[in-house]
Amino acid sequence: MTESFTISLPLPGGLLSPNYRPGSHGSRMAQAAATKKYRRLARLAVEEVKLDSIPWGKCTVKAEFFHSTKRRRDPDNATGSLKPAYDGIVDAGVVLDDDWEHMEREKPLLYYDMLWPRVQLTVERVE
Repeated sequence: MTESFTISLPLPGGLLSPNYRPGSHGSRMAQAAATKKYRRLARLAVEEVKLDSIPWGKCTVKAEFFHSTKRRRDPDNATGSLKPAYDGIVDAGVVLDDDWEHMEREKPLLYYDMLWPRVQLTVERVE
């Protein structure tokens, strides 16, 4: 039997984009605050699942982005914007680290949902 869970988070904001370049001390502080908040949101979402079998040795993470508009998106930037979420999964104790030995990331899937923009992360235990 495979063990897995899915969490839903708001779409990461522009401050979390790998392309964001802070130009001042204030914008660096705003980026740090956004990173900390998103990381905490991910940790709390995982803790709500109440897993008894953690820590796992290894897991895979599948990200599904649901955007409210149908414009072109860059999947690499989408993955990069989820770094705080991956850290939140580690903070919740699912795996020891978010490095390649403990957490594999699948190519993100990008969808359109005008009514509920979000990102869904499905985390699956690897035996």
